[in-house]
Amino acid sequence: MELSVVMPCLNEAETIAACIKKAKKSFEKNGIDGEVVVADNGSTDGSREIARSCNARVVDIKRKGYGSALNGGIEAAHGKFIIIGDADDSYDFSNLTPFIEELRKGCDLVMGNRFQGGIEPGAMPWKHKYIGNPVLTGIGKMFFKCPSSDFHCGLRGFSKDAYNRLGMVTTGMEFASEMIIKATLSGMKITEVPTRLFKDGRSRPPHLRSWQDGWRHLRFMLLYSPKWLFYYPGLILIFTGMITFAFLLTGDVSVGNITFGVHSMLFSAIAVILGYQSVLFSLFACNFAKNNGLLIGDNFKCSKKQKQKKFSLEKNVAYGLALFISGCILAFLAVAVWGRGGFAKFDPRFGLKFVIPSTALMVLGVQSLMASFFLGILNLQRR
Repeated sequence: MELSVVMPCLNEAETIAACIKKAKKSFEKNGIDGEVVVADNGSTDGSREIARSCNARVVDIKRKGYGSALNGGIEAAHGKFIIIGDADDSYDFSNLTPFIEELRKGCDLVMGNRFQGGIEPGAMPWKHKYIGNPVLTGIGKMFFKCPSSDFHCGLRGFSKDAYNRLGMVTTGMEFASEMIIKATLSGMKITEVPTRLFKDGRSRPPHLRSWQDGWRHLRFMLLYSPKWLFYYPGLILIFTGMITFAFLLTGDVSVGNITFGVHSMLFSAIAVILGYQSVLFSLFACNFAKNNGLLIGDNFKCSKKQKQKKFSLEKNVAYGLALFISGCILAFLAVAVWGRGGFAKFDPRFGLKFVIPSTALMVLGVQSLMASFFLGILNLQRR
C-alpha cells in the first residue's frame, strides 16, 4: 500500500465523514492504493461507527492525547507514506497531490504551510495567527535551524521509515514540534507546500488549549536544547557579572543620581555564581544525553571545546581546588587588613571588596569540585 491517511479523532461525528470522503477522492485523483485510518481516542458521539460506515479503518487508542492518538494510528498504518491531518474538516484532504508528489520524490517530511496557502476568516484565532505560531516557529528556527515556517500545521506527510527512525515519545500537542525538531536534527530531507486552512465544521469548542498547549511546545524545545536553556543564559550572567564587578573593584560608579557600590558588587558576584551553575547544568545535560543515546545533531552540544576535550576528573578537581584556595587567600587578606586596625569596627566599603570576591571564589571552587565528581558518576562505564 502506498499511502495511509491518519486522522486523530475525539468526538468528531459532525466532520469525520466529510474528511474520509475527501481523502478517498484524493486517492482516486492520484491513482493511489491507499487507506484512511481513524485513530479514535475515546469518542462517545458515534464517530467510530460513522468512520466504519465510510469504509475507514478504525484503531482504538486508549491512552489520551493528540500525540498518543497519532502515534497509535501511524503504527497501525500499512502505507509506505503517511499523511496526518485533523478530522475537523479544517484541512482539504481532497487536495493531497502536493504532499504525494514530494514524498514520491524522496522527501522524508513534507510540512504544510497555512500562511502560504491561505487562512480563511475565522479559521485561526488571532492569538495563534499573530502570537503563538509565529513566536514558537521563530524559536524553533533559532534553536534548531528548522526549515519550516509553519511549525504547527496539522497537515503533514512523511515516509513510514522516516517516522520509525524519529523515535517519537510525546503524547500531547507538542507531538507536532517533536516531529519537525527531530527530523531537522537527524538531517532528514524536509520541504513544505502551501496548504489552505478552512474554518472547522464542528459546533463544539476545539480540544486545543492555547496557553497550556503553547507552554508544552515551548517546554519541549527548551528541554531538547540545553545550550539555550542553560549554557547561553549562564554565559550571559557570568560575563555581565564579571564586567560589572571589574568596574566596581576600583571604586563606586555613579550614573546620574544613582551610585553603584559594594552592594552592587555583591549582586554581580551572585550573577557569576548563578551563571556558572547554569553552565554546569548544561554539561550535566550533555553528558546524560550522550550516555543515554539522546544526542541528535547538535542539540546537546554546548560548545566545540566540550566536544573535543575528553573529561578528566583529576583536572577538574584541580581546577576546583585552585578556585577554592584563591578564595581562601583573599579571605586571609581581608582578615589581615581587618587585623591592622586591631580588629576594630569593620569598614564594609573597603573590606567587602576582599570578602565578596573571596566568598564567590570559594563557592565556585566547591561547585566545581562537586560538579567534577558528579560528571565522573555520569561517565562511569556501564554494560
